[in-house]
Amino acid sequence: MSQDLCDARSQSPITPVQLGLDDSFQFACHRGIACFNKCCESIDIQLTPYDILRLKTRLQLSAREFLFRHTVPFEMDAHGVPGLKLRTAEESTRCQFLTDQGCGVYEDRPTACRYYALGLMSMRKKDSPVDEDAYFIVKEDHCLGHHEPHTQTVRAYRESQGVDLYDDMNRQWRQVILKKRSCGPTIGKPSDRSLQLFFLASYDLDGFRDFIAAPSFDEVYEVAPQEREQLMRDDVALMHFAFRFLKQSLFGENTIPERPGAVEKRLARRSQRTAEGASETAG
Repeated sequence: MSQDLCDARSQSPITPVQLGLDDSFQFACHRGIACFNKCCESIDIQLTPYDILRLKTRLQLSAREFLFRHTVPFEMDAHGVPGLKLRTAEESTRCQFLTDQGCGVYEDRPTACRYYALGLMSMRKKDSPVDEDAYFIVKEDHCLGHHEPHTQTVRAYRESQGVDLYDDMNRQWRQVILKKRSCGPTIGKPSDRSLQLFFLASYDLDGFRDFIAAPSFDEVYEVAPQEREQLMRDDVALMHFAFRFLKQSLFGENTIPERPGAVEKRLARRSQRTAEGASETAG
């Protein structure tokens, strides 16, 4: 093992021991501990679709308003798959929701905050339909919670922090990301349109609702009137439908019925528009 690799591991806050749901670890965080909220003063929090749904609902904002005010974009991989992180306070690394009393959105805090001081790594082996989850302990120098005399299992800690609900809500979205990664270079770089659809279906529920309400969507997909009505008023149902749409669009997992011949007609119209545009440019 190279010295550089040893140094990198020694500096990492992740303890390199894989834990299962019924393995135990020592940790507790509470208002009386000296480091309380210290972890919120320097954040790097990736947001999941359900994180955004919960926070925008709590703040009574549209999805678009929340994205504009409270997030910053980043690329999740070398192919530019779009991700979002929580914006920090102005000219600071601290969380914008941190108050003198603690977290100002505690009941709706993001998944990453709920997991701390655990880390989750989800893996999917190539050509495997099964996701594998592994847990790790995150030990940062400022955190005194690891010295508290309280031991619990990973399963119990997840339940106490409400992580189970968040993971269930995001599971299909994580499957999209894991499948893309497990395909490796064989899948190639997604098209610009695929990346736009990924952003729309993952983060912008308002935009996705407009997208499926458009006549062009109805020309291709058959959605029962009762389901369509639910999608127009229920954000959680819409989010899960968006994940199904992503799987269908990116990987051909057809769970949304398509009208016979509709895709071919749409592609033909797109090719015709492209040819007409090229002809006008040439002229």
